[in-house]
Amino acid sequence: MKVLVVGTGGVGQAIASIAKRRDPDGAWLEKMVMSDYDGKRAADFVAGLGDPRFVAEQIDAADADAVAALAASHGVDIICNLCAPNFNPPLLQAALKAKTHYLDTAMTLSEWHPTDPFNKCGKKLGDDEYALDGEFRKIGKYALAGFGVEPGMSDFFARYAADHLFDEVDYIGIRDGSNLDIPGAEGISFGFSVWTTIEECNNPAVVFEDGECHTVKPFSELETFWLPEGIGEVEVGHVEHEEVLQIAHNKDRLKGVKRADFKYALGDDFMAFMAALRSTNMDKTEKIKVGDVEVAPRDVIAAAAPDPNEIGKKYVGKTAAGTYVVGRKDGLERRVYLYQVADNEECLETVGVQVVTAQTGFTPVITLELLATGSLGSKPGDPEAGVNNPEAFNADDYVALMPAVGFPGGLVEMESEYKTVKDRQALLDAAK
Repeated sequence: MKVLVVGTGGVGQAIASIAKRRDPDGAWLEKMVMSDYDGKRAADFVAGLGDPRFVAEQIDAADADAVAALAASHGVDIICNLCAPNFNPPLLQAALKAKTHYLDTAMTLSEWHPTDPFNKCGKKLGDDEYALDGEFRKIGKYALAGFGVEPGMSDFFARYAADHLFDEVDYIGIRDGSNLDIPGAEGISFGFSVWTTIEECNNPAVVFEDGECHTVKPFSELETFWLPEGIGEVEVGHVEHEEVLQIAHNKDRLKGVKRADFKYALGDDFMAFMAALRSTNMDKTEKIKVGDVEVAPRDVIAAAAPDPNEIGKKYVGKTAAGTYVVGRKDGLERRVYLYQVADNEECLETVGVQVVTAQTGFTPVITLELLATGSLGSKPGDPEAGVNNPEAFNADDYVALMPAVGFPGGLVEMESEYKTVKDRQALLDAAK
């Protein structure tokens, strides 16, 4: 397989590093073109890899024709978009022009409802992407939408749980948090794209309920959730995220799930900072005139804030991403949490980037391998082309490969009727 990566930031670098380690002999990865608007950044990174399969190119992600031409010149099979989601439209068009597959880790952006944004949806995350389904079907290619960690791994977990752990699914809640800390540091830090984080944390959050999506205020309905492998209890609240829309879009593959949401643990200081951005209009993307120049307030924050890829190297601790599922099994209520926990120091040592970007990068690598080897799309009921989320595919091969790329998952049986019955039986079985 030949791959064009557009965006050689933290996640792009993670994908290359994980792919190189996973397939050192080129069994399925023939070439990976690392491209970036900053050609020197791409070239410096590729030089450090020391592998002739990886080559560097300069590209403007906003220029669909240029990206398509670059893809054609290298004969790539897929364009991987590792840019901010405002670049999704031109890169989707580039894939259509070049007649290649496409993959991203975040879907096209939403727009607020014009009169009632904290109750009703306007344009939803992914609406513009799903609208291209017919065009990708015409060229017989996949647009693999939302294939990072969240969205991505969390959605594969939703499908895996529905297929193997439940007879009926009532609720799917994505839960994310960490105990990451920078010793001695004060204030807040961004562990991921500054621009995207501000977008997610200030937009109305989406909830799927009884067949429809509606919105709520960001960080609302705070609750305590326990995270495994030493992280412990965290306080989580609603944040806008693609998983809710992807679960809603694929509900028929998830045993009729009735409700879905996304809740994230950010901490009081971070939530207060986001509120300050909203109250001063510093979250806005519309340009304003400052002196003789026009600039978007959010772009100023993103440019001024410390680089998440660099400040993230100072973190100590772990982060958890996962999928909390409630439903019924064998007539009993069941609750499970499927998760992946990653340690920052381990990610820096093995992948070369901080934990949040490393964790985002492993799902694209597994997906590329499954696509290259013919596994993705080969199971009964899998789609053959078009715009698809992870829920559309059988998740068994994906879950099986997680340990092989260095990011093993786990499953916690939460307190429920099902667990009580199994625990009581386990006591009796021990004496057999």
